[in-house]
Amino acid sequence: MGPIRIEPQKALDEALKLQQKLSAGTQTLRALDPVTFGVTPKEAVYRDDKVTLYRFKGDKAPTAKTPLLICYALVNTPYMVDLQDDRSLVKNLLALGQDVYLIDWGYPDGSDKYLTLDDYINGYLRRSVDFLRKSHGVDAINLLGICQGGAFSLCFSSIYPEKVRNLITMVTPVDFHTPDNMLSHWVRELDVDLFVDTLGNVPADLMNYCYLTLKPLRLNQQKYVGLVDILDNKTELENFLRMEKWIFDSPDQAGEAFRQFIKDFYQGNKLLKGGLRIGDKAVDLKNVTAPVLNIFAEQDHLVPPAASRALKDVVGSGDYSQIAFKGGHIGIYVSSRAQREVPPAIHDWLSKRS
Repeated sequence: MGPIRIEPQKALDEALKLQQKLSAGTQTLRALDPVTFGVTPKEAVYRDDKVTLYRFKGDKAPTAKTPLLICYALVNTPYMVDLQDDRSLVKNLLALGQDVYLIDWGYPDGSDKYLTLDDYINGYLRRSVDFLRKSHGVDAINLLGICQGGAFSLCFSSIYPEKVRNLITMVTPVDFHTPDNMLSHWVRELDVDLFVDTLGNVPADLMNYCYLTLKPLRLNQQKYVGLVDILDNKTELENFLRMEKWIFDSPDQAGEAFRQFIKDFYQGNKLLKGGLRIGDKAVDLKNVTAPVLNIFAEQDHLVPPAASRALKDVVGSGDYSQIAFKGGHIGIYVSSRAQREVPPAIHDWLSKRS
């Protein structure tokens, strides 16, 4: 009678079940269609270097008079918001009548290693917003910033408050020094100058490895062990591979922009404490006067809830709302609960402020 009790019949049944799953998997894999993400029809309406501004096309014309621009992070492709037909923030917002646009930052190469946060925020983001203002004949747009893109959107809304009618931030870090922010603890003492001067652009594979090691057992082992359970289910296997394709289809990071983001946001915590400058523009969150909806995930291991909730005490808006979503950093876009709760909440909030 040891600490591990193995019953021979149950062990045999488990072995047979595993064999059956693996056998079925060989057939399922052969029958799979190529997996893709970014399923909603879209058209490129504006280009600026490697950056593309897309307009999504729904089944019906939008009823919202103010366009909604999604600003995603630099560290992944933005199609987590449009992963597949039944897991798409974009599709659901279109169905509710929103006019949805998205900035695709593209894939930086060696020629882009000197791009700065000034280039991204005062350059590409500002010009994309100005394009929408002009093409729609409006003074201000609705801006939806996600993760690092939410931090960009806060900076933009501080510098150009007259250009943002309503601001939505999702899983957006504001306080980068909360005790439970493991990623922050890792990079706070990083010699980022040596790091960037050595590498130039920061390789996507290196970034992905860092994110995976935040939860090494779950993200490097447990999910692949669990894969065995769905090897005989074509739909579930396609969903799994689609997510894997998105995770590992990441852009490199422009070196100078990475350098400043680590120094000023993760190490200096200047977005919260003050003293942040983007180019020659000062950032003060008290200048964010547009209505703000802040949505964070309660089980977020990349952006802890406390890091997002800090926005309430520093933003200058007199119309601040927040929503705590029961899920994780990715689940807030792709879970079935997210499809039911998040797009209607965004649409209802915007409709009341149209």
